[in-house]
Amino acid sequence: MSALSVHFAPGGRTAWHTHLYGQTIWVTEGLGVIQLRGGPIEVIHSGDRVFFQPGEDHWHGAAPHQFMTHLAIQQVDDQDNEAQWGMPVSDTEYARAREILHPEA
Repeated sequence: MSALSVHFAPGGRTAWHTHLYGQTIWVTEGLGVIQLRGGPIEVIHSGDRVFFQPGEDHWHGAAPHQFMTHLAIQQVDDQDNEAQWGMPVSDTEYARAREILHPEA
C-alpha cells in the first residue's frame, strides 16, 4: 500500500494515469477537479472521497484559483509502482475546469 498527502497549487494537476488496483483520494483542503477519460470534469470539495476503478484513466488537481490537498491511497505492485503515467493534461483540456467553475467568465 501507498498513502500520500498531495498538495496542489492553483491550476496544478497530475498527468493522465491509471492504477492497477484502483485509487482512493480524500480531499482534506480546498477545491479541486477530476476527470475520467471520456467523461466530464467534476468538482471536488474538502471532505469528498473519490474512488478510481482499477485501470481507469483519469487525472485530478486543484481548481484554477484555489489550492487543494488530498490523501491518495493505492495498492502498489510487486515493484512498488503506484501508477502508470500517461500524457500531461493539456492547457486546453484543463481550461474546461475554468468553464465549469466560472461559467460567466
